[in-house]
Amino acid sequence: MDTYPWGWKDHTMPRPHPSYPADYRRKIVALARAGRTLQSLAAEYEPCANTIANWVKQAGLDEGVRDDGLTTDERDELRRLKRDNKRLREEREILKKAAAWFARETDSLPKKGSSS
Repeated sequence: MDTYPWGWKDHTMPRPHPSYPADYRRKIVALARAGRTLQSLAAEYEPCANTIANWVKQAGLDEGVRDDGLTTDERDELRRLKRDNKRLREEREILKKAAAWFARETDSLPKKGSSS
């Protein structure tokens, strides 16, 4: 079995593919909208028919033609908010642990004015 440079050994495993340029995606979407079938586009160009269908759907969402999903801007915002939410949760956990540690430390010190 061949080994790919990035360590993939099995031909049945999907290989990761870098993103297609936006201009390339727009051209494929325009061809699909002009009446070309997804299968013919997939045979002529590299992306599979399912990928092209996703591009056509996303273009419709971004242009306001469809409303059955999130636009690219909304997806980006959602991704950013999820990342921020995760960071804030982690920070809150750190602060809770620090507060608990400081609470334990202050309880172990003798109180001022006690005659121990």
